[in-house]
Amino acid sequence: MALENSLDNLLAPSLRQSIEVNLGKSTLNKIEQRLMERHGLGIVQAIKDFHKFDSVLREFFGAGADGLETKFLQNIIDLKQQKKATDNWIVIQEQSLAKIFLESFADEDKKAIIGTVLDESLIIADILERCKVPQTSGYRKINQMIDSGLLISSGYELASDGKKIKKYETIFDNVKMDIEKNHIVVKVQLKKNPFHESTILQIIQH
Repeated sequence: MALENSLDNLLAPSLRQSIEVNLGKSTLNKIEQRLMERHGLGIVQAIKDFHKFDSVLREFFGAGADGLETKFLQNIIDLKQQKKATDNWIVIQEQSLAKIFLESFADEDKKAIIGTVLDESLIIADILERCKVPQTSGYRKINQMIDSGLLISSGYELASDGKKIKKYETIFDNVKMDIEKNHIVVKVQLKKNPFHESTILQIIQH
């Protein structure tokens, strides 16, 4: 599984924030140091490859790591809903993460891009052509959405020169947004692959 193909990209920056709030900066620095020694990874990279982060956390906290990981994730998504959910819905509570979804749907170009790759994966050139989005800003916006984890690569198309060109699709099938007590709550129904391939969800939920 390619790392970029997972929900972990989307969750990693918020999870790092949540870990710092829960453990404090100095503990986080020690964990990051250890990650560097053992795996040559910074904290956000290690969170995206959660097995590595998990193993270092266990060095520090032993079996207590389980409770901590659940706590980290609880600040970002509603795990109670998660237990009941069978159809890959997750409820995002963390505001900066909710904002990524909100801003993407508020931006006409991004909204058009999402609509184009909701049901099929396409190469970037085809996405731009179908959306009628200007090339330069379109490329920039698609790359922003790939970086934040909203778009994931799925499969390739062969170009005329035999080069493989990545195709992209959305990470989700469905999104609902509500505002509760001045708080944005985003409910996301993930596609099956990102849901099952997320090392963060796999480890924390089991």
